[in-house]
Amino acid sequence: MNCRPFLLFVLTFQFLLAASLSSQTTEDKADLIVTSGMVVTMDGARSIFDDGAVVVTGDTIVAVGPRAELERKYASRKTLDAKNKLVLPGFINGHTHVPMTLFRGIHDDVTLNDWLYMYIFPAEAKNVTEEFVRWGTRLAAAEQIRSGVTTFADMYYFEDAVAEETKAAGMRGVLGETFIDFPAPYNKTIFDILANTEKFLQKWQGDPLIHAAPAPHSIYTCSQKTLQDAAALARKYHAPILIHVAEMKKELDDSLKQNGMSPVQYLEKIGVLGPDVVAAHCIFVDAADRKTLAQRQVGCVHNPSSNMMIASGVAPVPEMRAAGIAVGLGTDGPAGSNNDLDLMEEIDLAAKLAKITRMDPLAINAKAVVEMATIDGAKALHMDKEIGSLEKGKKADLILIGLDEPNAVPMYDVYAQLAYALKASDVETVIIGGRVVMRDRKLLTIDEPEAIAKAREYKKRIAASLGMQ
Repeated sequence: MNCRPFLLFVLTFQFLLAASLSSQTTEDKADLIVTSGMVVTMDGARSIFDDGAVVVTGDTIVAVGPRAELERKYASRKTLDAKNKLVLPGFINGHTHVPMTLFRGIHDDVTLNDWLYMYIFPAEAKNVTEEFVRWGTRLAAAEQIRSGVTTFADMYYFEDAVAEETKAAGMRGVLGETFIDFPAPYNKTIFDILANTEKFLQKWQGDPLIHAAPAPHSIYTCSQKTLQDAAALARKYHAPILIHVAEMKKELDDSLKQNGMSPVQYLEKIGVLGPDVVAAHCIFVDAADRKTLAQRQVGCVHNPSSNMMIASGVAPVPEMRAAGIAVGLGTDGPAGSNNDLDLMEEIDLAAKLAKITRMDPLAINAKAVVEMATIDGAKALHMDKEIGSLEKGKKADLILIGLDEPNAVPMYDVYAQLAYALKASDVETVIIGGRVVMRDRKLLTIDEPEAIAKAREYKKRIAASLGMQ
């Protein structure tokens, strides 16, 4: 009997099987697996895996699901043990002015109008430089990472420096160069603003972490032409537009008197509103305004601490959500209008503020405010295809929150625990774009002691410049 054909068949079969197994192993290699935690995905079904895992390759999530299933399928050179921890999408701070950490506490307990014109604008004119912005951003990045923020939206000056420091810290940012109709620390004229902002937009196009944007401050500090110029520049580069909208009663009253309509309707009339706009505050928005914002797919950002601290009012968040508006959360500040960047505090306050103002404990529930800090926050920034939930194909932005502190146990409902019991100090590990930027509460991308020391130095300079010493 000739055995050669049979042997040839066996050898060929073994070769093909080995090749198949090799190919399968290559396909299933990952860079990082976060395993054994309770994975709160915030996906469309709001899936939760009690003993789950998140698999990461490069800066992207490749799988989310039960730990046993994914550990059979994937091998990784790195693993993070998340036992007795929550694993969530990173929080999104939809509105702030991060370099203002260095003005924290400079003057509080005044109205927004007085704070801006009597205190903060003069302080900025005397103190804000590119170096100031860099150190303020470093301090803010440390504070935000510690509270589980992985993406933030910012409006300030020298925003290119904010972008460089944000990227160095490994954070994701939607960063807006401020347009304002008076000489500012960086840009002295509208021509400077347009030229410098266009360079800023060009420089950061296509960056995986930085989304550059024009940020016309508001209708009360920008002329119609400035607002329209900023919007036109944004649309030329397919960039977002960041703006304060309907944030105080005076703004509404002045707009009704000068324009014959609300701030929202004025922005609609002059062609600014659209699905690229991120509108901060939106306190004074009636039913007609809410309908317009929803139709134009404007993202809105609720800032409960800020609105309470300056007594600006309470945004109609339940009505906005019911109208189909994507509403995220922001800290604002971090000076005068809220002196910290703790988004977990905003989660708690957003629910409670709605409850007390409507005398209804069901006005906004725990699940809704966690949505506002994650997937709805991503929708408000028009970034929900990239971030906001733990799903295959999205960016690997996730946080691990410990459940071993007295305030963390027992846990009956995960959303209630997040909204009302857990604190920023419970955040242990933060991963942004697959990169671990904080592990076991140790910051890995920022020299935190140096940033703190520099902040103390700036306090002395700023106080002296304002005659506070």
